[in-house]
Amino acid sequence: MSSTTSSYYVPAQSRLPIFASIALFLMAFGAGNLLNESSSGTPLLVVGALMMAFILYQWFGKVIEESHQGLYSSQMDRSFRWGMSWFIFSEIMFFAAFFGTLFYVRNFAVPWLGGEGDKGVSNMLWQGFAAEWPLINTPDAERFPGPDGVISPWALPLVNTVLLITSSFTLTFAHKALVHGTDRAKVIKWMWVTVALGVVFLACQGYEYYEAYTHYGLTLQSGIYGATFFILTGFHGAHVTLGTIMMIFITLRLMKGHFSAKSHFGFEATAWYWHFVDVVWIGLFIFVYVF
Repeated sequence: MSSTTSSYYVPAQSRLPIFASIALFLMAFGAGNLLNESSSGTPLLVVGALMMAFILYQWFGKVIEESHQGLYSSQMDRSFRWGMSWFIFSEIMFFAAFFGTLFYVRNFAVPWLGGEGDKGVSNMLWQGFAAEWPLINTPDAERFPGPDGVISPWALPLVNTVLLITSSFTLTFAHKALVHGTDRAKVIKWMWVTVALGVVFLACQGYEYYEAYTHYGLTLQSGIYGATFFILTGFHGAHVTLGTIMMIFITLRLMKGHFSAKSHFGFEATAWYWHFVDVVWIGLFIFVYVF
């Protein structure tokens, strides 16, 4: 990002925020209809997602163009950094809500169903129910049958942990090479390695979901364990997908000669996001798979 001007740049009026709001509405409305098995759900969700992708492409392209024109000051650079920091903070709160749900279910709701504490419910309501986590033997097994088993943490989840931790190192290598003004080819090489690790992670997670559905009967409908498992790992997978796409675009920009040792916040913001995604996965591995 260039900082060749001392004035704070104010962009011209744009219709993109309005169109982005419409796209977000279509995505949310489509997702709601999809969950309620409405035939309009999928088309609305797809149209909204494609519309948002096009808007982001236009919006970020404009920002890149303005940066290359030297319109951004050091104050604008700080604004971008604060904006990205608050965005990541909002993502932290997003996952904190789901981790909080998992903690509440495991430490309060399930023991209460087993008859523990002042709010405990007699387990005579569900013959043979055992209040143990992971909750395989669900209280209402007829409506929400539990899974036949759970994913072992020492198979694909462990592989995925190694992949993401390794990707943090390769991304750091690329960042250091860029900051120190090393050969650009080295920066690009490490970035493509990081992208490849992200793609392999997603492939492994896809195969893990296939195993969960076909061999363990672990689905969103298989009780609270299935719901928390897929919501946490699924949203994380969506973030890995977004982060991988971001790194692909950053790498393509590097190949076009963008970024320098002193001006590369686009690269840095993507790195912040990827490291955040990696930390979240470590939490998932510990609290969803291991314990």
